[in-house]
Amino acid sequence: MDPFFNPFAPSAGQRPPEFAGRTQLIDDSVLAMRRALAGRPFRSIMFLGLRGTGKTVLLNELGKKAKELGFLVSRLEAPENADLAKLLYPEMKKIMRSLSTVERTKDLSIRTLGILRNFASIFKIEVSGVDIGIEPTPGVADTGYLQTDLPDLFENIGEAAQDASKGWAIFLDEVQYLTQDDLSALIVSMHRISQLGYPVIFIGAGLPLLAGLAGEAKSYAERLFMFYNVGALDPEATAEAIEKPLNAADVKILPAALKEFVEGTQGYPFYLQQWAACAWDVAPCSPISVLDVSTASSEAIRILDEGFFRVRLNRMTKSELDYCSAIASLGEKGPYKTADIARVIGKKPTTLAMVRSSLISKGMIYSPERGYVEFTVPLFAGFILRQKQLHPASD
Repeated sequence: MDPFFNPFAPSAGQRPPEFAGRTQLIDDSVLAMRRALAGRPFRSIMFLGLRGTGKTVLLNELGKKAKELGFLVSRLEAPENADLAKLLYPEMKKIMRSLSTVERTKDLSIRTLGILRNFASIFKIEVSGVDIGIEPTPGVADTGYLQTDLPDLFENIGEAAQDASKGWAIFLDEVQYLTQDDLSALIVSMHRISQLGYPVIFIGAGLPLLAGLAGEAKSYAERLFMFYNVGALDPEATAEAIEKPLNAADVKILPAALKEFVEGTQGYPFYLQQWAACAWDVAPCSPISVLDVSTASSEAIRILDEGFFRVRLNRMTKSELDYCSAIASLGEKGPYKTADIARVIGKKPTTLAMVRSSLISKGMIYSPERGYVEFTVPLFAGFILRQKQLHPASD
């Protein structure tokens, strides 16, 4: 079929043609945003899930809805070894410049911009451009301690937003890359906002380990945030995500072929989009057959192996790769006992602690419970096993 009309979206963060299986998450998030804007009690949100489950897509979709509701929106992604002060500063400045154009909140906005100048100076943030007529506001957000200064800034921004009948929605992806101190400062800031009832909401996304990191940073995090697990779609939602875009394009798929899709992708949204895009391209005409899906599966795996999977493999050291190879040798389904991994490698578990910690910090694996680890990328074990078959001499 003509690739030009292919409806599927096998690209990171791109909205799929059919948002199947996520209605409740979106509805709950929109409700929280509406309550925040109205000054009613609410909880900020954290989406937890493996790579390829659609967390970034959810953030993007909710960012659009936040704008429609009247929020000023900040979209951010935390890099590894993120510096939260430097990450947030440009967005906070942008928000306050926008609020300063509202006449009734102009004085408060200018004062807050002065506080931002203190903040930038104390945290050695390079400031581009010149804020004409903006003087520093002494004694606020200038201690150099982020858990003190960031809540003060959030409070002032929240007050200005409320006066302007606006809200501020912060969307942060890859939250697990924040340091514990930075995550603590963010949690304390949102706690302050929650207590004061200002229209500022935080919606973050990260790997499953994030819930534990948040709890370690501040014990009250579980009461401050709603934690949602964003996992694989169930078979019904998987089928819906495939059939609806096809039906809209007046293309059919045979029931047996649809079953192959559901089983092959295991319901993971990114893989589903890749498989479906390949099936469209290889199918000569409607309906899509089992043979079409089988051919598409081989092509989809090749594309994932050369891109999505390989970029993660290339980031590993030799010892980290050996550790992941040992995991994969235990089978494609986890979680995996750390004691079993050590047995495969031929070392004591305690001697592998640093390698394991490094892989966790890189976001390659996580610990679902004590004594176990799991890959953060679904089907990654299968990729490693395929590489071992292709290059047996590297074992």
